[in-house]
Amino acid sequence: MIRFDYARPDDVAEAVRDGAGDHVAYLAGGTNLIDLMKENVARPLEVVDINRLPLARITDRDDGGLRLGALATNADTAYDERVQSRYPLLASAILAGASPQLRNAATNGGNLNQRTRCYYFYDVDTPCNKRVPGQGCGAIGGVNRIHAILGASDQCIATHPSDMCVALAALEAQVQVTGPEGDRTIAFADYHRLPGDEPWRDNNLKQGELVTAIDLPAEDFSTHYSYLKLRDRLSYAFALVSVAVAMRLEGDRIADVRIALGGVAHKPWRRIEAEEAIKNERPSDTVFDTAARALLAGAVGQGDNGFKIGLAHKAIVRALAQAAAGTPQSQTDKRIR
Repeated sequence: MIRFDYARPDDVAEAVRDGAGDHVAYLAGGTNLIDLMKENVARPLEVVDINRLPLARITDRDDGGLRLGALATNADTAYDERVQSRYPLLASAILAGASPQLRNAATNGGNLNQRTRCYYFYDVDTPCNKRVPGQGCGAIGGVNRIHAILGASDQCIATHPSDMCVALAALEAQVQVTGPEGDRTIAFADYHRLPGDEPWRDNNLKQGELVTAIDLPAEDFSTHYSYLKLRDRLSYAFALVSVAVAMRLEGDRIADVRIALGGVAHKPWRRIEAEEAIKNERPSDTVFDTAARALLAGAVGQGDNGFKIGLAHKAIVRALAQAAAGTPQSQTDKRIR
C-alpha cells in the first residue's frame, strides 16, 4: 500500500470538491477498496472518507417508489420492511451475497462500484488490461472458469461480481449522482459498461462524481419473483451464474417480465427482446426455454468457462418457473426446488 492523503468531508459539496482531482478514491464501507489498496491494485493518492455524509437513509418517494441512500448498508437495505414487502427480489439478492459481517459494512453505493474478482486483476504480477491498460488479458487463454460468456471483448473477459446489481437491473432502478458538473440521473442499464476497448472503465461515472442514492420505481413485482444464484459453495462465494426474475401475471398469462443475469458479463446482463418474446404467453418450460435461448444468444465460452452456457440456460428456465409459481428461491434453505 502506498502513502496517500486523507480527507473526511462533512457534506456532499465538500466531498465533491475533495474528489475532483486525479487519483482520488471515495471510501465508504471499504470492503472492496481496502483489499485492492493492500494488494497494490488500487493506488489512490488521496482517499476521501464519505461516511459522515447524510446519505444513509431509506425514504419513500412521492411517486410510490423508494430511495436507497448510497451509504445505507446492504444489511439495512435487505432487512428494511419496505424493501422486503415491496421489493423482495432486491432483499433476496442482497442476502445471497457476501457474509453477514460484510453486509453490515458494505454500502449500496459501494456495491454498485465494486470491482471484478478476476484472478488476473488481483495479481499484479500477471497481465491485465483492466489494471494496467495495454498489458493484455491473462484470462484469455488462461484460467478462466469464472469469466464472461457474454459481452466480452479481446481486451477483457472479466465479470461484474455483484448480486444486488443484478436485481437492480431487473427492477430498472435509477442511480442518482452528483459531481463537479452538478446532479444527474443514470438509468441502471446505462450505469455499468461492457469492456470494449476500455476495460479499465467499469461504469459511466465522470471524474469526481459520487453516487448519492438509488431510486426504485413503484412497480409491483412482490409476488412473482426469484433470485437464483449458482456457485461453488452455498455461502460466501461469487456467482458462476445468477438470475433475477421479476414477473407480473394477469390471469394465466405473463403480462410483464424482467430477466437479468449475473456472473456472465462485465455488467448485469439483460436483453429486452428475450423478455418481449414471452410476454402474453402462458408460463411453461417451453416458453421459458425460448427466453433462455434469446437471452444467451451469442454466448461464447473461453475454455474453462464453457460450462456456464448450459448452466445459465437451465438456471434461467428454473428461475422463471419459480417466479411464475410464486415460489422464489430461498436464501436460507438453498436447495433448488
